[in-house]
Amino acid sequence: MSRLKYVFFTFLGSFLLCLSHLAHAQVYAVAKWEVIDIPIKLKQTIEQPFQLDANAIFTHPDGDKMTVPIFYDGNNRWLIRFSASKQGQWQFITQSASDLLTGQTGEVIVEPAKADNHGAIVLNPQDKQNFYYEDGTPYFLLGFEMDWLYALDYHNQTGTPKSDHFLSILKQNGFNQIVMNVFSYDVSWEKDERLKQYPEHDFGGPKDIFPFLGNNDNPDYSALNVEFFQKLDRSVQLLHDKRMVAHLMIYVWNKLVNWPDMNTQADNMYFDYVVKRYQAYPNVIWDISKEALFYGRADEAYIKNRIERLRAINYYERLVTVHDYKYCSKYPEQVDFISTQDWGSDIYNLMINARNKFKDKPVYNIEHGGYEESPYLVFPGDYTDPEVSLRRNWLTQFAGVYSTYYWQAAAWNVIIYNPYQQPADFIIPRFDYFKHLNAFFERFTFADFKPIPWKNGSAYTMMNDKETYLIYVPKENYQFSRGDWYLKPKEGKNKRRYQWFNTLTGEYTPAKTIKKDQLFISPWRGEADAVLVSELIE
Repeated sequence: MSRLKYVFFTFLGSFLLCLSHLAHAQVYAVAKWEVIDIPIKLKQTIEQPFQLDANAIFTHPDGDKMTVPIFYDGNNRWLIRFSASKQGQWQFITQSASDLLTGQTGEVIVEPAKADNHGAIVLNPQDKQNFYYEDGTPYFLLGFEMDWLYALDYHNQTGTPKSDHFLSILKQNGFNQIVMNVFSYDVSWEKDERLKQYPEHDFGGPKDIFPFLGNNDNPDYSALNVEFFQKLDRSVQLLHDKRMVAHLMIYVWNKLVNWPDMNTQADNMYFDYVVKRYQAYPNVIWDISKEALFYGRADEAYIKNRIERLRAINYYERLVTVHDYKYCSKYPEQVDFISTQDWGSDIYNLMINARNKFKDKPVYNIEHGGYEESPYLVFPGDYTDPEVSLRRNWLTQFAGVYSTYYWQAAAWNVIIYNPYQQPADFIIPRFDYFKHLNAFFERFTFADFKPIPWKNGSAYTMMNDKETYLIYVPKENYQFSRGDWYLKPKEGKNKRRYQWFNTLTGEYTPAKTIKKDQLFISPWRGEADAVLVSELIE
């Protein structure tokens, strides 16, 4: 055959192949910021599927393009996991080093967003120290750590009833971000003897759950365990459906996980797969590793490499942080927000200092040492009293920093997923305290207020641009003195009114006009911390 004929028939074959793909192109529909899986079922097997790079290139009618990873889902099945922040008809074509995954085409019609979906968590160039949703709505982060969420319903093949029940309770009580590990194995410390009476609450040391082949005791790093990730999908999707953020810590060093050696093919295979599989979810935030530079596992060079590796394939540009303040503080340009882990007794001033140091990024105290007590002594931290733990959250937030909450019966290997259905002698968590906290900052939008420590006096103060003051008052405080000039009434139309808010019950007192020589004494002095709200009367 002449070279000219060879070229002609090669071109003709490629053209007919494209026509064949177009003739069988599938049309899908999904709402804006929702997630859809587009399957590709192959008749042939691709060797080393977890090592293959494959993407779908999506094109919008206005010319915008998106690169979306294609990942292996077992049994010769591949998935394009897609979501979009722009409505319209997106057409895609696949690209890969393998001909089997090249040239597949289709179309996704992105419809208007559901009313309760505001998109991914993003940064705002006009307000660099606060989080926002993609649609511009402020996002008041209130985190809850649950490292073993992946295991809660793992052995239920048909659904996630325990996860659904517990997450619904958390959602109802104001929590909107779950700090979770992709995989944790077990704790290294001695477990509470009482836990032996209720083994259904202990999820540590699973013998048949592992992200690689084999198990944690006898790992096979040659390939990944697709079933593990299919089960993890359910947790991330459930959080998405509940409009809760999955703060996904890709590694954890202190939970006895038998990880492959750093920078090996197995290590990179796992890391890349997690990023490819979950980045389409708008509710995902990346965290390279829990306590990244502790426990002698990783060094700065490795964490830097992981961040760079993630960003290279983080096509949806989900936010990235590292659960290590030393690293974030030293290399703030590498992360999207600062994670700190500060247990200090002087938490307010520590958080003010962190906020002042990083004026162009949000700060998140992801672990402040307040670990509320539970029926089991799991890990007490430095503070176990519910009211003390609550106060540490309020003081963190009054410093303009976001915070999280730990309950000892949920943050580690122990999960009591139905805490209000336990024996009468069980300690019940005070989630309701945080329901009131969240509701308070919905009424007085957190992002609108800035800490003003120079006006604290005997309390802690925030103010917005409308001269509304929020003053956090510990229950030990007796009164505000007449010297607090910014609470005094003003002449003419600028009179002020005030009311009190109870941090334990969510109760407000009736609003009253501030009078000359007004004294401010909390009606719950000695009983509950309170917030004094002082507003101008229009």
